[in-house]
Amino acid sequence: MSADGFTRMSIYGINLDLFSSSPIVILKVEDENRYLPIWIGQPEARSILMKLQNQEFSRPLTHDLAVNLVSELGGSMVKVTVTELRDQTFFAVISVEIDGRTVEIDSRPSDAIALAVRAGAEIFAADDVIEEAAVVFEEAMEEAPEEEVVDKFKDWMNRVSPEDFK
Repeated sequence: MSADGFTRMSIYGINLDLFSSSPIVILKVEDENRYLPIWIGQPEARSILMKLQNQEFSRPLTHDLAVNLVSELGGSMVKVTVTELRDQTFFAVISVEIDGRTVEIDSRPSDAIALAVRAGAEIFAADDVIEEAAVVFEEAMEEAPEEEVVDKFKDWMNRVSPEDFK
């Protein structure tokens, strides 16, 4: 774990919960085999995937607009942080630097992550959230064949539900 109570994360991918058909964004603890699954909505999943796949649109989508607004007002999104898990709900904040000060804005993790991928902002999670909700795999998923990784996640997703994160 980290010294300051927060750990750097990266987006590992987006998967689909087979029971609820809800998308799940999977954050990975950097340099570890721990993954933080967060159930999100379809629009946010689409927004994250579109940016990760470098899809361009002639007009800004909602998350693009938010990043553009912050930028045009002289600010920059520095980081987003998944701060807590309460009553099966994840919470996050977006840290924006503007006029020499940092402002933290309450957000859903899905929106915060969609903004982070657009702004190039770092993603963090509170260590206690990781301890409570992360999934651990024995070996690095990057070293396993892709079909084995998919099978492991499918097996895990068949056994888990949002209620498991109480």
